[in-house]
Amino acid sequence: MARKTARFLVLDGYPMEHRGPLAENGGTLAGDLYAQMLKECEPGCEVDIIFPADADCRLPTGAGLEAYHGICWTGSSLTIHDEADPRVTRQIDFAKAAYEAKTPMFGSCWAAQMAVTAAGGKCAKNPKGREFGLARKISLNDAGRAHPMYEGKKAVFDGFTSHEDEVAELPEGAVLLAGNDFSHVQAVDVTHKGGSFWAVQYHPEYDFNEVASLCRWRREALTKQGNFASLDDADQFIDRMQALHESPGTSYLRWQLGVDDDVLETRVKQQEVRNWLTVKIHPRLND
Repeated sequence: MARKTARFLVLDGYPMEHRGPLAENGGTLAGDLYAQMLKECEPGCEVDIIFPADADCRLPTGAGLEAYHGICWTGSSLTIHDEADPRVTRQIDFAKAAYEAKTPMFGSCWAAQMAVTAAGGKCAKNPKGREFGLARKISLNDAGRAHPMYEGKKAVFDGFTSHEDEVAELPEGAVLLAGNDFSHVQAVDVTHKGGSFWAVQYHPEYDFNEVASLCRWRREALTKQGNFASLDDADQFIDRMQALHESPGTSYLRWQLGVDDDVLETRVKQQEVRNWLTVKIHPRLND
C-alpha cells in the first residue's frame, strides 16, 4: 500500500500589522518560510498556512484538525504571557485542543513558549534582554543527547534566534533537552493529554537573509535594547549578514561572524525537523 501524502497545518503567529513590515524589509513571512522548510524536508507534502493572531482566522476543530498529520508553529512578535491579549489566548486554546487531538506538533521560538504554556507551564521576559542573531553554544543535556530529535546532531551547536521572552517554568510532562548561557531552555519535548510537542527556542528555518531582514525592521529597537552600540553598528551587522547569505563560502565573513556549518548548511541546521518527521509523522502516513 502506498504511503499517504503528508498534510501539515502551519500557524504563522505574527499579527497582521507586523507581517507587512517584515516583508517590506526583505524578510519571508514566517508561515511561508516554514512551508518551504517542510517541503524541502518532506517532498510532495501539502501545507496549509493560517494566521491565528487575526480575529477572522477560523481555527480548525474536530475532524478539521484530524485531517492533518502534523502541526507546525512559527515564531511570533507577540508576548505569550500577556493573558489579556486575545491574539495570544486563542492560540493557547488551539494548542490545548491540538494536544487533546493528539496531532504531533513541532515549532520554533514562540512554539517552545506555546508548548509549555498550553500544558500549564510559564514564560517570562528574559532578564538578560533579547537573544538576537545567533544563539551560541546551545548544549544538549543528557536527555537531549538521548532524544530522537537530536539524532545525528552535535552535542553543542549554534542556531539562528530572535527572542526576549523565555520559558520560566516547565509543566508536568515536559523534558528539557538543551540550553545555553542566555536561555536555560533552548529545546523541550512536552507530552500533555496524550499529545506531543517538540519545540526549539531557536529557528532552524532561518538563514542569514532572514536575520538581516529582522534587523532592518527592528534596528532602532535593537540598538535601544543594547544589541548594538549604534545604528551604524546595526547597519554593519546587517551588511555582513546579507553578504554571507549571498556568498556563504566567504571565509573572512565566516570568521568575523564566528559561524560554521551549524547555520550555513541547511541539512545540519534542520536535522531536528527531519527527525521529527521520521519519528512522529512517517508512522502516521503508513497507518
